[in-house]
This record gives sequence, structure tokens and C-alpha cells, in this order.
Amino acid sequence: MKKELGAVTEVRMGRSRFGPIAVAWSVHRSRPRVVRVFLSEPGMPADRKTNKAYPDATLASCSELDRLTRHIEAFLDGEDIRFGLGIVRLDLCSPLQQRVLRAEHAIPRGRLSTYGRLARHLGVPKGARAVGNCLARNPFPIVIPCHRAIRSNGTLGGFQGGTAMKRALLEMEGIRFDRSGRAVAADLFY
Repeated sequence: MKKELGAVTEVRMGRSRFGPIAVAWSVHRSRPRVVRVFLSEPGMPADRKTNKAYPDATLASCSELDRLTRHIEAFLDGEDIRFGLGIVRLDLCSPLQQRVLRAEHAIPRGRLSTYGRLARHLGVPKGARAVGNCLARNPFPIVIPCHRAIRSNGTLGGFQGGTAMKRALLEMEGIRFDRSGRAVAADLFY
């Protein structure tokens, strides 16, 4: 992400079966906007990640952040929630990352793509690693469902909440896995 233009002043905490979640936000152009979504992962809960990234932030919320957090919690419980991009600060991301995140956001529930397919779709045919790096730094996991991108060989690749969470989310969306742990997807997106 680019250097943030406005300091995060607020954090809205939530809970999921995967552990705490945190939404870091601030007011931008008179509206609350999300700067980061933190997911818990083994050994590093979201509240610790948030405190490390934004030590001066305070716990606070508003109706828009309450609704977003409830939707993230519902998504993590398996509900089919589609998120808009209007509440997130994509402008804090590099131009390439913005393109990657928008393409990833378009992948529907229950579908997968690969880093290479995303790169080719974006006109960067040898850019699978660059796409993977953009998704690894996705500041808005779940809102932008980066768990729907996998490696070309069917293995999961990374995820901010850990690979167990990535697999669980994909299974909730109907993705199956073979005995070796590779995703089975007959029809890849893009």
C-alpha cells in the first residue's frame, strides 16, 4: 500500500469462528472509509495485528462500519454476502494493485481463478508473481475475496488468515479438494 494520507484513528472489532477481526478506518471526504481489514491467523490474532499497525487508534464505530463488520462476520459464517467497494480506500493502493483487487473482487462466490489467469486477464501475461504479491498485500480481505485465487497447480497459495481459513472459506463456497489438498475446479474464472 502507498503511504496513507490520513492516519487511522478508529478501529471496529468483530468476532468470527476464526477469531477476532478488526476493521481500521478513518473519515475521508466526510465519509467513513476502511483502510485495512485484519483477520486472525494462527499465533497472531487480529487485535494484535491492529495494535501493531495502528498503536494510537481507538475503538469506535458508526452505522456503516457496524453494518460492514456484521457482513464480514456473516460471510465468515458461510453466508453469501457480496461487498461493494465504495467503503474501502482503494486509492491508497498502487495502480497495479487496484487493478488486481478489482479483478479479484469480480470473481463470484464458488469460483476460482489462478494468479496467472488474473495476470493474463489484466494484460500482464508473465505477471503471476506480481498478482500474487498484490493479493498477499490485499488490505481488504473478505471485502475483496482474495481467497478465490490459487496457484495454477491447484494448491492454495497464501492467505492473510492462514491456509486453513482459506480452505475453509472455499469449502463453504462449494469448492472441493482432492486427496492431495489441491482445489478441484473444472471451470476457472478468467
